[in-house]
Amino acid sequence: WQKRWMNSEYKPDLGKFKLAAGKFYGDAVRDKGLQTSENSKFYAISSRFKPFSNKGKTLVIQYTVKHEQKIDCGGGYVKIFSSNLDQKNLSGDSHYYIMFGPDICGSETKKVHVILNYKNKPHPIKKPIRCKVDGYTHLYTLIIRPDQTYEVKIDNEMVASGNLEDDLDFLPPRKINDPTVRKPTDWDDRIQIDDPNDVKPEDWDEPEYIMDTSAEQPEDWDDAVNGEWHYPMVKNPLYRGEWKPRQIDNPNYRGVWPHPQIDNPNYSPDFSIYSYENISIIGLDIWQVRAGTIFDNFLITDDEVYAEDFGDETWGETKGPEKEMNIKQTEEEQERERVTEEKYFEQRFKKKLERKKESGNDRAVRNTVKKEEL
Repeated sequence: WQKRWMNSEYKPDLGKFKLAAGKFYGDAVRDKGLQTSENSKFYAISSRFKPFSNKGKTLVIQYTVKHEQKIDCGGGYVKIFSSNLDQKNLSGDSHYYIMFGPDICGSETKKVHVILNYKNKPHPIKKPIRCKVDGYTHLYTLIIRPDQTYEVKIDNEMVASGNLEDDLDFLPPRKINDPTVRKPTDWDDRIQIDDPNDVKPEDWDEPEYIMDTSAEQPEDWDDAVNGEWHYPMVKNPLYRGEWKPRQIDNPNYRGVWPHPQIDNPNYSPDFSIYSYENISIIGLDIWQVRAGTIFDNFLITDDEVYAEDFGDETWGETKGPEKEMNIKQTEEEQERERVTEEKYFEQRFKKKLERKKESGNDRAVRNTVKKEEL
């Protein structure tokens, strides 16, 4: 794998990958993958293959990710590049075609990225897609078809699909509001209005601040130095703020005015959004606070059925045994902790008994001495 994958050298302290199956796995050999090994590091590694174009073909990008460290903040996505990428200088600034996969950071960010480059600009998907966060290996699949539809699968189950043009902002909208049409002046779209029968109470108007007449002028106050002394201003407890009439439902409410639309003169269809030339490199360009993620089973193909079968034959066959091993390890660890805890309290109990026994002997000795003295 070290011959097929090239580490970036764009900065000297990049994190290092190692080949590992992790602490728990379904198969010790088949589950080995590229694992991040250093905390709080940037990682950048890539692998080159024969260039191809997906024009007129389906493009499937698939791989497995295992956050066995139950990652708190870090990426688990891959990037697809053209053949002209300088692999030794791969970084977050490197131009990529596609970015796909999970990204986790805190409680807010737990999503699957789908970002496609179009005319040298990255365009993220507008749909939220939640990623897996349970610490087990999961299979991520992105399918891009020549009819400009896409599909995202996790563990060979579809979690999102749609049209590229609709779900990513590649092109201007097909329709726009007719600039020559204005909302009628008598169109009332206010849901609620002021109650005309609501009257402000007579005692409402109170100043926000009043003079504190209980204050006294300091004895050392010098008008020549400090100016004329005045009572300080304090918050008025009777102040109730600005009066506003209560709100009621508007009897004349007509709803949101439907602005007539016309064809956008700036829109022109592009039926090649999905396609890229000289696809030649897959890379991992990520940041991780807590290392331990394992990447495996990378696959790029034009066959959706083959990709699904490949996922079943790799991830599908080892996911069960992996979970069983993890459960067994957890139970064994809990048993060890229980035994350790029991030993700890047993020792504490013995020491307490010994101290009590010693204390009793001391009292017996003292009593004997007292009798002899008497």
